[in-house]
Amino acid sequence: VPLQLTSEKGNRLEQEIRVNSPFWILNIPSEEMARGLMKRTVCAKSVFELWGHGRSAGELYTSLNDYPMDKMLPYLQSDSTYKVHIHTFNKTLTQAQKIKKIDALEFLPFKGKVNLKNPEHIFWILEDYGMDPNNVPEDPLHLYFGRWIADGQRELIESYSVKKRHFIGNTSMDACLSFIMANHGRVKPNDVVYDPFVGTGGLLISSAHFGAYVCGTDIDYNTIHGLGKASRKNQKWRGPDENIRANLRQYGLEKYYLDALVSDSSRPIWRKGMLFDAIITDPPYGIREATRRTGSQKETVKSAERSTENHIFVSSSYHLSDIFFDLLKFAAEYLVMGGRLVYWLPIYRPEYTEEIIPRHPCLELISNCEQMLSSHTSRRLITMEKVKEFKDQDQNSHLLDGQYMPYRGHNSFREKYFSGVTKRIAKEEKDNQK
Repeated sequence: VPLQLTSEKGNRLEQEIRVNSPFWILNIPSEEMARGLMKRTVCAKSVFELWGHGRSAGELYTSLNDYPMDKMLPYLQSDSTYKVHIHTFNKTLTQAQKIKKIDALEFLPFKGKVNLKNPEHIFWILEDYGMDPNNVPEDPLHLYFGRWIADGQRELIESYSVKKRHFIGNTSMDACLSFIMANHGRVKPNDVVYDPFVGTGGLLISSAHFGAYVCGTDIDYNTIHGLGKASRKNQKWRGPDENIRANLRQYGLEKYYLDALVSDSSRPIWRKGMLFDAIITDPPYGIREATRRTGSQKETVKSAERSTENHIFVSSSYHLSDIFFDLLKFAAEYLVMGGRLVYWLPIYRPEYTEEIIPRHPCLELISNCEQMLSSHTSRRLITMEKVKEFKDQDQNSHLLDGQYMPYRGHNSFREKYFSGVTKRIAKEEKDNQK
């Protein structure tokens, strides 16, 4: 959706009124910063320097007349070329209507020549007709006029689409969300980014796109090695070249791939020290992928006769609260100072409060964003930053126990998720019988 750049302070009341609008007025200090923002974001379509806006054509023209002439003139010179675009949200205009609206701006001192193919400056009229396609007003609710600065990276959503990806799994992350997570992690060239629940490597791809070196681990041997049943429809088994490396090769990013290892995130394999610039991950919730960790048979079968040398690995249950406890402790120890942890936290909405977000003394909560999964469940994109060096006393889990207790009620997230699904199916069946 289009974004606007303004050098004047936006009215707070107006901002609240337009909270659901696809058009936002932002205060950005410089054009250079606006361009930098648009080089990364997949959430915004374009950014413009705002010259005028209003709730009617008359208000827009008054606003444009009030815009400082010295800020306009550099882009209206006689030796320059320009064109004017018109974009309407939730309404389609005829070509004649568009030309009429553009001609109404003739009071602006355009001195350059019109060039529709390759202009130096592009100006946009943006009209907002609300969010309801069944109730489109005759006149726009709000109008904007400004100079185009830059487009966002929306095309990445299509070019990195999971539908076209070589190697996918049941829980491969949507391309748009992957790039949002990389941006939350402030991933930059030459960073080292790690995913402890790597799966098919979807989160590694977005980080590699921004020039970071990527690696990951997963407890599932078949996923790491690209073996077993395929997740795609009409394909029974995975092919010989279906693996994480092949995914990065598909996008020309293989040089950024360090490795993917079979490993249990509850038992870190790394040498001590600050190794990673960002940890970006989507832990299993127990819905499509099981929550499990390794354990030797002596842990699951209590028998005095059993040899302590027995190291046959078996899966044992891994509570959600323990997954996040281990994840935060790992991030506190292995992130560089100022490095970021970005992960999804599943939530049962009727029981959600801010207090249940897991905490760690070495990590500061930066942001907490919700994505709805159903009427009663959602997941929260949690971003944390390492602000304190990890010391030996931070290893003591009992000291941190109180900071994880509130989330333990969500260990039954799977049961709560499916109880809602069962109720919904029952309700639909009941409605169909009426």
